[in-house]
Amino acid sequence: MNSKREIKKEKSEAQKLKGKPVNASRSEMTEIVLPAQTNPLGKLLGGQVMHLVDMVAAMAAHRHSNSYVVTASVDYIDFRNPVNLGEIVNLKSQVNRVFRTSMEVGVEVYSENAMTSERKHTTSAYVTFVAIDQFTKQPKHVAPLIVKTAEERRRFREAAKRRKVRLALRYGRRHIVS
Repeated sequence: MNSKREIKKEKSEAQKLKGKPVNASRSEMTEIVLPAQTNPLGKLLGGQVMHLVDMVAAMAAHRHSNSYVVTASVDYIDFRNPVNLGEIVNLKSQVNRVFRTSMEVGVEVYSENAMTSERKHTTSAYVTFVAIDQFTKQPKHVAPLIVKTAEERRRFREAAKRRKVRLALRYGRRHIVS
């Protein structure tokens, strides 16, 4: 159990953190789908998509927290369209909301046929990361998120709802945080 002194120190450290806007941590990465990443039908493996989602989401979480991060949860991943061999995959991520030591990151994945320039939204996901102190290896406070646009405010509100569900599933209904 934390002593009153430790709790006070923790609150003081959290108050020193300067907020960061959403656009400060937005991340993007691009890959080309190679034969070793596909199934016998020439489609990108779902596990490969999940790996790429985790990587681009971690980039946004690292940028926002300026610290090491670990994946705590993948709340949702939706495979909307397949990605074909030879297509370009573009992944975009941003921090949707910051809690005390954790952050929810939203990811969107798009495929592009280089021959036809056709683009498709292929995957959406929400990934939660915990910031880790490099010396103590314990969770650390994360700077607040500054939301500016209507879209950022919507994502911010919806992230709180997803967190409530995630905690209820993890710990049971009695641990739902309002």
